[in-house]
Amino acid sequence: MAASSYDAALARVLAHEGGYGNHPSDPGGPTNYGITLANYRRYVKPDATAADVQAMTFATAKAIYRARYWDALACDDLPAGVDYAVFDYGVNSGVARAAKVLRRKLALADDAAVALVLRAAGTAHAAKLIAAICDERMAFLQSLKTWPVFGKGWSRRVAEVRALALTMAAPPPRAPAVSKTSLATAGAVLAGSGTATAVALGQPLLGGRMVVSVVAVAVLGLAGLWIWRRWRAAREAREI
Repeated sequence: MAASSYDAALARVLAHEGGYGNHPSDPGGPTNYGITLANYRRYVKPDATAADVQAMTFATAKAIYRARYWDALACDDLPAGVDYAVFDYGVNSGVARAAKVLRRKLALADDAAVALVLRAAGTAHAAKLIAAICDERMAFLQSLKTWPVFGKGWSRRVAEVRALALTMAAPPPRAPAVSKTSLATAGAVLAGSGTATAVALGQPLLGGRMVVSVVAVAVLGLAGLWIWRRWRAAREAREI
């Protein structure tokens, strides 16, 4: 994912995180935009209260996510799809855990340098790496004592992250190639019988504008042939 995609990634994260909440079973306590009271105290205001968290602006949350999660996990430099999977994992379960899991799935030491991690991620099979990260994430969440309370929502979130990340990692579809044989066949059909014959025979013609150009050339050719035949007939009539 490119650097300019941060806003889109954050929007997806916040769709899961929601607004302010203080669920009694959530160890994070007061949370807004997915930012817990502890993290708000760590990153913004050391003596913050639940009221401060509730009053947090979107701009503040966005700045925290950018510096403390996205940049901390070097998401700008990770492959498409892997970046989003790691980012969402970091938001949900902590940056330290997401970074450790990424390294382990790349068969690297927990303290491997960022440059080494990025190099390994860049050469890894993105889809397999995403699947491995999401599989580990699910296993970790299922091991938590709060799974009975939040498990359904977590399962849905991880499934959605997996699906979108895999889509992002998939290469764009390639346009069908037009072989030289197809071009030659189309040209021969047009020269012999015109465009209508080519369509009737189902020959592999070119697409879009090229077809229009070929048809135009064929029409002009037929018109020229008709004019030449009329001229020749008139000339023969004069000679008689």
